Order: sequence, then C-alpha cells, then structure tokens
Amino acid sequence: MNIFLIGYRCTGKTTVGELLSKYLKWPFVDSDEEVEKEYNTTISEMVEEEGWDKFRKREKEAIRNISFLDKTIVSTGGGVILNSSNISNLRRSGIVVWLTASKETIFERMVSDVNTASKRPSLLDTDLEAEINETLSKRTPLYEKSCDFSINTDEINLEDISINIVNTIKERGLKI
Repeated sequence: MNIFLIGYRCTGKTTVGELLSKYLKWPFVDSDEEVEKEYNTTISEMVEEEGWDKFRKREKEAIRNISFLDKTIVSTGGGVILNSSNISNLRRSGIVVWLTASKETIFERMVSDVNTASKRPSLLDTDLEAEINETLSKRTPLYEKSCDFSINTDEINLEDISINIVNTIKERGLKI
C-alpha cells in the first residue's frame, strides 16, 4: 500500500509527503520530479517546448510506474486527476489523500514561493488569481471523486497534517 497526495498547486503535497516519509520511514517520491529526471528537463521547459498534452502523457507513464511501488509516499502533480487511468492506478495501489486549501492561501503560497516560475508553468493565459479560480472550479469535482479523504492545509501545522493522515488511515482499519 502507498499513500498518494493529490491536490492543487501549493496545497502542501510535497512538504507533507516529505514529513509523512520521515514519520512512517517510507520512501518519498514526487511524480513531477520523476518526470523531470526521466526526460532530463523541467516541467516548464517541457510544456513550453512540447505542450501540456506531451507532459500529461509522460505524467501518466510515471504514475503507472510509481503505482507498482509499495510503502511509498507519493506527491502527485496537481493535474494528475485529469486522467482517469491515473486515478485507477493510484486507487489500485494505495490510499488517495486530497490536500485542500482556500484560493487565498493558494495564491499567497504561489506568490511567495521562489519555485513558482520554474516549477509551475501557467495553466491558462490569464492572471494568477483568475487561473486559480477557473482551474479549481473545474478540478474540485475531480479531486472529490478521486480521493479516499481530504484534509485542509490552510491553518494546520504540517506535522499535524501528517499525523491526521496516519490516524485517519488507521481509523479506517488499514495497516501502515
């Protein structure tokens, strides 16, 4: 069994994943980083040179490969839920946890994160606030449908989020 973290950009997937990894002593994998390593380029460069469709195909391949792992914490890209086979692979091999945050929190985190420009290419040809609003309105139903449970990351300490994830999984009778 794996633990997969899904959610929009800047909801804490990577940070929480790294903390969960230390807490459970399981390896941590970031699916976006796996794609970048495999193709020796950044996501921003991939998208700029080849488009989002090509990146999504590579992401699908990475998710398929990652889903064969066991006892691994996986942070996924925010758009992983756009492909139903990705979700099938995640659900087949683990628990899917949706990390949420308010639009305001996401905006603040993206603006203050130095990695936003290189790690988060624009999804739409609009300003950041409009992009967040539009993308979340389309993706929220997909996140809801894809997850086993969700945790809001707005005001909770990151260590507490990790503990909440572990406790929720145990409450559901699953062994980790």
